[in-house]
Amino acid sequence: MALTKVTGDLVTGGTSALGFPSGTTAQRPASPNLGDTRWNTSLNQLETWNGVIWQVLASTGYSVNYLVVAGGGGGGAGVVSTSNGGGGGAGGLLAGTTSFTSGTAYTVTVGAGGASSSNGVNSSISAVVTATGGGAGGVTNGAAGGSGGGGMGNSAGGGTGGAGTSGQGYAGGLGMTASTYVGGGGGGSSAVGIAGASGGTGGAGTSNSISGSSVTYAGGGGAGAQTGAGAGGVGGGGAGANAGAGSGTAGTANTGGGGGGGGALGSASGGAGGSGIVIISYQSGTQRGSGGTVTTSGGYYIHTFTTSGTYTA
Repeated sequence: MALTKVTGDLVTGGTSALGFPSGTTAQRPASPNLGDTRWNTSLNQLETWNGVIWQVLASTGYSVNYLVVAGGGGGGAGVVSTSNGGGGGAGGLLAGTTSFTSGTAYTVTVGAGGASSSNGVNSSISAVVTATGGGAGGVTNGAAGGSGGGGMGNSAGGGTGGAGTSGQGYAGGLGMTASTYVGGGGGGSSAVGIAGASGGTGGAGTSNSISGSSVTYAGGGGAGAQTGAGAGGVGGGGAGANAGAGSGTAGTANTGGGGGGGGALGSASGGAGGSGIVIISYQSGTQRGSGGTVTTSGGYYIHTFTTSGTYTA
């Protein structure tokens, strides 16, 4: 096709629009001329060749919703015949709205759940938002985290619950010293872990519909006990184990649920915390970003990350 050049001013009429060539980043001209301008369909941006690089003419931003859930804390191990582990705290949960700049690559980190008696790992979107990993269930006292781990249940004195992070989750429950030695439940994103004296149940998580349907995330782990171990909190929290009955149950993957506490007599390990999740959504007639598993619902594009990756706006 012949190249038409215009010298002087170019005046157009009508009320329509001036069209530019369009294509993906991979389809950029191999030998562009200075000032060549095109619409990049990969970036949804107008770009021009400045003699060195393709430069975006106007960097535009757009609003996105996000859900960032960190990895849940592991349940505390049962270490002696009368010491039952506390439930793991849920991973911190943050949901909100921010603005992304088109063409910018954002690093998405999905935190792993903590192993027995270990904190979960943070989840984040670059420097935009970071959710704190859940606190480990107590072998003695519960650890602080996004939500705090529950304290151990022990004949010599129950452990205290770990603190949660403000705006992300709640504290773990206090371990019990009576005959059943129930540990404290791990904290959840919307409620404290239940103290051993009341059953050692994990704190409840939070329901969120960013994925297109209502899902509850970040429930605390239930505590270990001699008998009557604590149930996991709604939102992926694992159940605790009775003494001699094995390890605590793991938190559910990609919910940030805390792991269940281990029972005492078998010196069993606590259940691992559930891994976290990151979800980004925006309302648009066309897909604007890339990365993660992409679905649509109700006019929104939804990018779900169950493992770490990159979101390019």
